[in-house]
Amino acid sequence: MIRSLRMAGIVQTLHQIGTFIYQWYWIPLLLVYIAIILTILIENRNPTKTIAWIMVIVFVPVIGIVIYYFFGQKFKKIKIFRMQNREKHVRLLNVWDRLTPIMDHNLVVLKQSMGPLSRVFVFLKNQRIAPPSLHNRVELLINGEQKFPELFRVIRGATHHVHLEYYIFELDEIGLALIALLEEKASAGITVRIIADAFGSPKLRRRQKRFAKAGIQFIPFMPVTFTSLANGNYRNHRKIAVIDGHTAFVGGINISDRYINRGRHSPYWRDTAVKIQGDAVNVLQTHFWMNWHLAGGESFSLRDGYFHTTPARPVGGAAVSFAFSDPGSNAPYNMEAMLIGIAEAAHTVRICTPYFIPSEELSTALQLAAASGVRVELMLPARSDSFIVQHASFSFLKPLLERGVIVYLYEKGFIHAKTICVDGRLAYIGTVNLDIRSFYINFEVSAVINDLGLCAQLDAQFEDDKADSTLLTRDVWMRRPRWKRGVDSLCRLLTPLL
Repeated sequence: MIRSLRMAGIVQTLHQIGTFIYQWYWIPLLLVYIAIILTILIENRNPTKTIAWIMVIVFVPVIGIVIYYFFGQKFKKIKIFRMQNREKHVRLLNVWDRLTPIMDHNLVVLKQSMGPLSRVFVFLKNQRIAPPSLHNRVELLINGEQKFPELFRVIRGATHHVHLEYYIFELDEIGLALIALLEEKASAGITVRIIADAFGSPKLRRRQKRFAKAGIQFIPFMPVTFTSLANGNYRNHRKIAVIDGHTAFVGGINISDRYINRGRHSPYWRDTAVKIQGDAVNVLQTHFWMNWHLAGGESFSLRDGYFHTTPARPVGGAAVSFAFSDPGSNAPYNMEAMLIGIAEAAHTVRICTPYFIPSEELSTALQLAAASGVRVELMLPARSDSFIVQHASFSFLKPLLERGVIVYLYEKGFIHAKTICVDGRLAYIGTVNLDIRSFYINFEVSAVINDLGLCAQLDAQFEDDKADSTLLTRDVWMRRPRWKRGVDSLCRLLTPLL
């Protein structure tokens, strides 16, 4: 009897608690909502992004909070990245100071040969992002058909080290062939280090034991686990190879069969990379070293064998610098370097990008350049690999078309190249998509090059790609079905979160 009364009391108490929660659950939930919204406001985000996140949280109850927790928070992560950036740069300050007289001399030479376009190199030097170097040799590489044979050839000749840093490293035909070559070089005593983005190259982690056994040092960049899902928002999107400190590759081409276009994969994949030899390779080597330590790789010193030493005779005639940006950057340096080049253009600006979700600054710069008489040409894929990004990109085109920007839609396949050529004298070739993620969130790099021969090749390739493209005029854009333009507008609302 007593036991029954106790059970009845417990049941009644639980019922009262349940009733209280049912009636008043909204109070703690409201407090959580207020706290999150205040956090977003305190972070002082871009106003558009702030509104977008608040809309997600308010109009997608509970789920919106979960999405924000894993993918929207930035304060702690950005603070950590910035602290690590400061630590890395302190180590390099002495070297930078020693290079200052050489950099100043190089900038004088560039100003004489390039005029106002040399401001891009001045900006990168003044912000201590990368020094300008002269007398490099550069070679334009179109698609995997040109890059992979050359990359394999240089790696086969390696005598000291091979450093690879890639977003995507697939275990397909080209990936397995590269791994076999790296294992061969490691067995011959060559140091091999690989950084692969954990999100972009998930299968590569399964080879960690095999890599270790073969003598290859491998580190996944920011692994994504259940307890670190927020890491998924910060990816290493760079594609860099440095061999023996004298040759480097950078551009949009990952390690994957899709870039080779042998007819086995659809669609046709158009991309661009550049091979660099000379003092500029030292900059890529330094950033690989910094990212290796950031990712938790075994420490090593940049001693003899890792840096290119200037020979008695110049390697080539190209001036090269680099724009680097990451979540810890004090500013979107890649975007700013592009804005300077576009602003100083006198005749032409030719842009290829697979994803076009421009910042307000970039959109304005393109419109102003076109309105002031510069021929601004923008090439995008006619069919993207992302439904949302495709339609969001189209929503940004109308004001550009109205101001005179010429837009081409690449029809042959998917154009993945990330290139800009200004006045046939300044080239940007790298990993940077023209979207918010590349400008502010990912680890990105773009080679900034002054070489008339390479720029002429880049312009010629643009002309070839135009033959496989359709011209998009304002009238054609306006004749698109209203429902498609409506989808464009809806997808655009998500762009601050992409």
